Amino acid sequence: MLVKQIPVGPMANFVYLVVDEKTKEAMVVDSGWETEPIEAAVREEGARVKFAVATHEHFDHVTTLPELAAKLGAKVVAHVNTPNECDVRVKDGERLKVGASTVKILHTPGHTEDSICLYDGREVFTGDMLFVGTIGKFDRERAEAMYNSLHDVILRLPASTVMYPGHDYGEVKFRTLGEERSSNPFLMTKDLRGFLSLFG
Repeated sequence: MLVKQIPVGPMANFVYLVVDEKTKEAMVVDSGWETEPIEAAVREEGARVKFAVATHEHFDHVTTLPELAAKLGAKVVAHVNTPNECDVRVKDGERLKVGASTVKILHTPGHTEDSICLYDGREVFTGDMLFVGTIGKFDRERAEAMYNSLHDVILRLPASTVMYPGHDYGEVKFRTLGEERSSNPFLMTKDLRGFLSLFG
């Protein structure tokens, strides 16, 4: 699938336009700020957006998602646990059909209870779960869920998978999970105790 990484807003957010190249059917991942850069990317690719997907509930990822979906004729998709309004509620392991491609829903609680990652077989869109060189914030009571989502879900994907984060917080804008595993201190820990030790 074709991936367009679109910087938006004052918090270094990334939005993604993901296009099935055979059919030009597409999905958008997140939309918390202005919609025009996303609409411009859709026009540039001649794409037809089927889904506007929220990786999690936070305002900088969803505030303009309903507006964007209405403009593009798309359905808003979010995890069943989301407190936000949406058209389609999805669970772990379900798949979204985008043209000739499918995108798997990975429920990854930790940053929020409704956090999901999206995996298309080559790329994974991690929202605020995993950034280049670091991870998303979480409350102490969610530490085990965060650790398990990172180590038992995301890192179970092939090392060649390209990881696209929800914010531009790293030295590069994206990289493979293999590269991330060997350099991100939060992914190099062997157990929950070691993971928690990084927070002092």
